[in-house]
Amino acid sequence: MFATEGRGLFDQMASGVTSRVPDSGPDPVPEPGPDPARHPAPCPVVFDLDGTLVHSAPDIRLGVNRVMAARGLAAFSLPEIVSYIGDGLPKLTERVMAARGLTPARFDEIYPEIAAAYGAVNGEETRLYPGVADALARLAARGHRLGVCTNKPLDPARDVLARVGVADLFDVVIGGDSLSTKKPAPEPLIAAFDALGGRGLFVGDSDVDAETARVCGVPFLLFTEGYRKSPAATLPHIARFAAFASLGALVAEVARTPV
Repeated sequence: MFATEGRGLFDQMASGVTSRVPDSGPDPVPEPGPDPARHPAPCPVVFDLDGTLVHSAPDIRLGVNRVMAARGLAAFSLPEIVSYIGDGLPKLTERVMAARGLTPARFDEIYPEIAAAYGAVNGEETRLYPGVADALARLAARGHRLGVCTNKPLDPARDVLARVGVADLFDVVIGGDSLSTKKPAPEPLIAAFDALGGRGLFVGDSDVDAETARVCGVPFLLFTEGYRKSPAATLPHIARFAAFASLGALVAEVARTPV
């Protein structure tokens, strides 16, 4: 499915020369260094958070429904909340307000309440998707620097990563309030890669993630079990996967594929 030879996607391997000294004869002849096409340096890998690394919709639903209940409004189902995820908490707030007939003029009242309610329950029901912790540990052990680029605000993002036990594996976290723009604008993902020392692969689950990778010009790996709105086949991606057990091999293959 993917090429395994050629210059590769990330030509970052520093060449090296070793010498062997014979017992007698002419001066030592340098041996060739490693072939960067066959042994590329580990590239950075940046992940989306909600719907990619963690199933966080239950906590979001819990926080939103507390605010709705305080106003005597009907609770949201989990599928409804999942359908609103992807553009950050402010946009999710706009969507739940519209669904319950709350006027846009009340956004400045409702949004802080939803943010506070979600912050109070953040991590209670959020779980890593199966195989995530092992996949991240294996990538880090192979030398890949890891980052997160999410539209979730930075503090809740860091908090949930700590709660699920993988915060120490990431060298950078860019949240939805880290910059003046959010995904799918390119700046947050570019900032994540800059912090990691260079471009690499982006792993996400959604239409927003696919568009972010496209505008940044980086290869996109699509996790198919998250919160996307569109059929997987319609989203631009270099490869897709349904189980994190396959991610390590996929990263190794894609990182050697010329594009």
